[in-house]
Amino acid sequence: QVQLVQSGGGLVQPGGSLRLSCAASGRIFSINAMGWYRQAPGKERELVATISSGGTTNYADSVKGRFTISRDNAKNTVYLQMNSLKPEDTAVYYCNVGLLNTWKIYYDYWGQGTQVTVSS
Repeated sequence: QVQLVQSGGGLVQPGGSLRLSCAASGRIFSINAMGWYRQAPGKERELVATISSGGTTNYADSVKGRFTISRDNAKNTVYLQMNSLKPEDTAVYYCNVGLLNTWKIYYDYWGQGTQVTVSS
């Protein structure tokens, strides 16, 4: 079994910052790509940022220059530093991890989601 546990999020004023974390644990052999997605009310889930096992990053145009994705391979953890937050960043944020379990089978896992609300 593999578990993803998200932390961070909450309510912040426009222009503020938040940091999200997502830690994977369990029967993990290796982790491939890690990423963050978000879903606003009435909208489809969309990609925010991804980071490969080698550290290559990819961002949605709407967050470029404001958000930074990073990972700590020793801790099996991915982070999302969000700066200069805007009301349109309000959404439930989900981490996503692609990994090989200890039986060398590839699975795609999702975190439980965390609410980010940007409002004055």
